[in-house]
Amino acid sequence: MKNFADRLLFKIEEMNNPTVMGLDPLIEYVPDFICKKYLNSANSVQEATGLAITEFNCRLIDAVKGIIPAVKPQFAYYELLGIEGIRALKATIDYAKKAGMIVIADAKRNDIGPTACAYAKSIIGSTELIDKSLVSIFDADAVTINCYLGIDGVAPFIKECENSGKGIFILVRTSNPSAIEFQDLILENGKPLYHAVAQKVVEWGRTTIGESGYSSIGAVVGATWPQQACELREQMKRSIILVPGYGAQGGSAKAAAANFNSDGKGAIVNASRSLMCAYKNTGYVPEQFENATYDEAVRMKNELCNAIADK
Repeated sequence: MKNFADRLLFKIEEMNNPTVMGLDPLIEYVPDFICKKYLNSANSVQEATGLAITEFNCRLIDAVKGIIPAVKPQFAYYELLGIEGIRALKATIDYAKKAGMIVIADAKRNDIGPTACAYAKSIIGSTELIDKSLVSIFDADAVTINCYLGIDGVAPFIKECENSGKGIFILVRTSNPSAIEFQDLILENGKPLYHAVAQKVVEWGRTTIGESGYSSIGAVVGATWPQQACELREQMKRSIILVPGYGAQGGSAKAAAANFNSDGKGAIVNASRSLMCAYKNTGYVPEQFENATYDEAVRMKNELCNAIADK
């Protein structure tokens, strides 16, 4: 399988759009006409909820698959709904991949030893069944992880990147305000903790550098911290940066652009609510939610590309 970084950057270049649509569904995001359809036909309210979310996600994917290269389902929103939510998650991932989109699993997993290995195999690898056959459970292209436990928690994911052509994005400088409580702690060398994490991302990524010059071991750096993003971009020249925080979380296109290299490459910017709920904010009727999402996706693309060009 081709190197993840190469595949992602090819899709971004093909569409001239370094954005990813976050799929973090709450049932209140789903238009009533979809919810009512399944309430009248499903075997239970739980099943109806999962089916409604699945249809909503699939129609959003259809709306933007020609202009947005990737989707990023946040696992917690599906786990919240139990088994029906997991079914919706799996159906969403499968649908996006069939549509030709890159799937980044936003799971932020972290553990050590066999448990870390199990997380890696379930999300981006494969697992052995009772008959010794191998099956890919979620089969995402990449996954977000937390490296707080050090290499013991990261190594199984790196192995999947090396062996299966998958990718990971390691939390380095997140977009939430309280990130400063730990990530900005000053070390003995006078630099903040997030710089030390970024250096590990560089070191861990050396075995997965593709033809594009970028590694499949990437980083998460929030759009709400443009000054820190500039520092980290300089430090992690060969790492693809996943940028959350744009749009509803307050990050601007100009701030997000700080994560890109001078050639306009090396990052992908996420938007979730501003795309999923565009119909609620733009005067569209619920039945036209796909049109609203498409228009917002085009607006975001143009705004971000202009900001990168002006950098």
